Amino acid sequence: MKTTLARTLGIGFLFIACTLASHAGDEIASRLSDMPRPWKEPARRPGFAEIAATLRYWSEKHPDMFTLETRGTTKEGLPIFLARITNKSVRDDDKQVALITATHAGAERTGTTTLMHFAEWLLGNSHEAVETRRKQVVLLMPVVNPWGYGTAESNANSQGIDPYSSQRGKAWNLDTLTLKEPGKAPEVVALQSVFDEFKPDVQWDMHGVPLRWNGNQTVESCGTAYSNYSLRPWDWRVTEAMIAEARKAGYGIDRGEADTQRLFFGPDMPPLADRLWVGRPFFYTAMYGYARYHTLLGTCEVGYEESGVARLRGLMRIGNRVWDGENIEGYPVNVVKSLVGQWVMAAGRNAAERRHSRVELWQRQGAFTMGVLYPQTDCRIGLAMALTAKGAKMMDGDTKKFVANIESLPACNAAAIRTFLEAGPETKIYFEPADRAPEDRPLNAALAIRLRIPYRNPKLCDLRLNGQPLAMDARDGFTRWHGDGYTQVQINIPPEKARQSDLLVVTCAYAPDVRRGYGWRAPAEVQEKLK
Repeated sequence: MKTTLARTLGIGFLFIACTLASHAGDEIASRLSDMPRPWKEPARRPGFAEIAATLRYWSEKHPDMFTLETRGTTKEGLPIFLARITNKSVRDDDKQVALITATHAGAERTGTTTLMHFAEWLLGNSHEAVETRRKQVVLLMPVVNPWGYGTAESNANSQGIDPYSSQRGKAWNLDTLTLKEPGKAPEVVALQSVFDEFKPDVQWDMHGVPLRWNGNQTVESCGTAYSNYSLRPWDWRVTEAMIAEARKAGYGIDRGEADTQRLFFGPDMPPLADRLWVGRPFFYTAMYGYARYHTLLGTCEVGYEESGVARLRGLMRIGNRVWDGENIEGYPVNVVKSLVGQWVMAAGRNAAERRHSRVELWQRQGAFTMGVLYPQTDCRIGLAMALTAKGAKMMDGDTKKFVANIESLPACNAAAIRTFLEAGPETKIYFEPADRAPEDRPLNAALAIRLRIPYRNPKLCDLRLNGQPLAMDARDGFTRWHGDGYTQVQINIPPEKARQSDLLVVTCAYAPDVRRGYGWRAPAEVQEKLK
């Protein structure tokens, strides 16, 4: 009887449980009925043939602003396209160059579809699109990996090479910045050829999802790559300007390690790996442009194309405007070397000249020796930079020995430099040796030395290059302006002067426009007790 009762109760409880579960299922189903099901709709996923036909159509419809070319072919003979959008009636020599790619297209098709939407915006008549075409050359590579995009839905090509990561740098010989087996990576060769020809000021890479179904999504991010914390712009303000545009359009953007509140990994930190950001530093393909040409780079994950276009519009706006602290329009790419707050800059009368200067200086800067008067002192800045092996031999931390060394320097007023050095309290010239052996060949480009004075409107009491006084001149002399909290003083050195220079010495004495105090005093009561 007990067994029969237990069975009866068990069946009863099971019936009640099934009834409750059925009601709960009905309730959940009812609530889920309010949830849209975008995956039930067909995905708007263009094939490679549709992309190619559209690019050709735009080149025919907009010959005054759109140029299409094939930069290479895959192993299977598929074309790797490069589109060029700019106002052809405006000379290119004062335009910025921006390269926008989808290196994981490949399988991440929203990178491609974002670039196609972005191209439509660029070809439109909005004020910003017109301004961008007038001020920039915008290069688009919407499908870097056509085989992966159309055939295999793969981020790697048919040879197993991922054009985005280049096997985390293993496909490259970093000593020479060349591909080990270029025949296996025609997609990377095509991208490399674009870098080499145009030497872009900025390159941004768009990633996303395969669009396997409508509504296929990813967490949208900007600037950083989750797998590689080295693949990012050097200035977070670039990323924030792009994120601001996405937020205006109604989209939230993930900031990687900033939003997860984690520090970066380092070589002696494996025991702390669980508390550090998941990304690690690698050499990815985009970093070729940085390593060779000091190209500003970054990447985005795209879930919604409208968000991706908003971020790219924000990027274009940076190139169209004057950056914080600068006095010319363009991307922040012209600082090529620095030492304790003083900079070596690319220089030139227009964007093309500055680009030429930037590329040569960037490739040479590792052989420059740079020094500053130390300890740094208010009202005074002293800086020295050796451009050649001969100049490097003149560098000495002892100020007296340094002056003696430069007395034989052509067109140098060593006496004026000695007077400046003796007028201050500094104890030495602090200099950092070159990263590699100095070179004897002369420079073939303009350059500038930028001093940043931490006052709004100081008087320049004395400003000299190699002991010779400088006049205001944007090409061969100095310019000044207030920006980013500093008075920016730039010493401009034209190519013909740089070509003849082994060593550059800048001395600057200034009188601040406000008086600032130093140090701290204990309260009067404490001082009285200490007597």
